[in-house]
Amino acid sequence: MSNMLEYRGYLGSLLYNDEDEVLHGRLEFIRDLVTYEGQDARSLKNAFREAVDDYLSLCEQEGREPDVPLKGSFNVRPGRELHRRAMLYAHRQGMSLNAVVTGALRRMLEADERTT
Repeated sequence: MSNMLEYRGYLGSLLYNDEDEVLHGRLEFIRDLVTYEGQDARSLKNAFREAVDDYLSLCEQEGREPDVPLKGSFNVRPGRELHRRAMLYAHRQGMSLNAVVTGALRRMLEADERTT
């Protein structure tokens, strides 16, 4: 079971509005607002795929690059002391700070995947 839809590299949320009794969602992890809705799981999935295709088509028509979700970089603000400790660790290990952070994230996520 998943709480996200995926199509052509885009991820979409799955939400339910009890008041309107409608399933809906939006493309996640991009700046542009792209939404979709459906009455059941199949129509929501189709609406999601159509929204992605329409978004990419609109960007092409406007001559602009579409937002790409999760490009592979993000800013981390660990605070001064943790930043200092991580940088000193990286230096002692002959590694970049990026390699230290990437390795730490990988280990944490792999440990989590083993427990779930």
